[in-house]
Amino acid sequence: MRQMEFKMERTGLLEVGDVLPVTESKLPNSYYYTLGKAYAMSANYSTLERLRSREGTVVDVKETPKGFFVTVEFDE
Repeated sequence: MRQMEFKMERTGLLEVGDVLPVTESKLPNSYYYTLGKAYAMSANYSTLERLRSREGTVVDVKETPKGFFVTVEFDE
C-alpha cells in the first residue's frame, strides 16, 4: 500500500472511505495528481515516484493551520 497526501481548499467535499479517481498531469521535470473532480491536488513527484494506480481510497481528512489535507491509499 502507498499513501499520498493531497491539499484541499475546502472541507466537506470528501469523507473517509470514498474511492476516487486520480488524474496525472505532467510538468517539465515532474508529475502532479488531481483527486476526483479537482477536490484536492498533490505535491510534485519525480519520474521515479510516479503513481501507477488510477484510483485510491480516502483514509484521513484533517485540518491544520496550513489548510485541509487528505490522505489517500493506493494499491501499489
